[in-house]
Amino acid sequence: MSRVGNSAITIPPDVTLSQQDGQVIVKGKNGELSAQLHSEVELNVTDNMATLKPKRKTKLSQSLWGTMRASINNMVIGVNSGFTRKLEINGVGYRASMQGNKLVLSLGFSHPVEMDVPNGLKAVVENNTSIIISGADKQLLGQFASEIRSKRPPEPFKGKGVKYAEEHIVRKEGKKK
Repeated sequence: MSRVGNSAITIPPDVTLSQQDGQVIVKGKNGELSAQLHSEVELNVTDNMATLKPKRKTKLSQSLWGTMRASINNMVIGVNSGFTRKLEINGVGYRASMQGNKLVLSLGFSHPVEMDVPNGLKAVVENNTSIIISGADKQLLGQFASEIRSKRPPEPFKGKGVKYAEEHIVRKEGKKK
């Protein structure tokens, strides 16, 4: 059984964490994030620490205890320092560009793929083949990066497509004569 919920959340000096009407609100230099606190979990906030406890000894309470702790910790880290995800585009003629708040991808289709960058995220395209997405909300950042990757996932023979920078593509051997 995981013990993620046992550890306390350290709140940096320039971040404020408050709770009202079942909502957890975290404010910092990178913005403000809020989340609904589940009814099975209880949050206690002191001046620079926050701890969570399950209200009951049920399996649901125990599992939500660690999940809520991780979620609130990600919110604190996000408003303080933020999160970044880097994607790489491989393939002849595959490229990306920014047009205002739209990410335009040329991925070998007969049309360019246009994606709106969600509010709270910032996307930067470097040298047409590298996309850097940054923001305070870790869940939104991962979801948007996953949607970009799903437009043309990397294929195992030549490695063409969109992949995460730290991702390793296991290559397959081609046909033999």
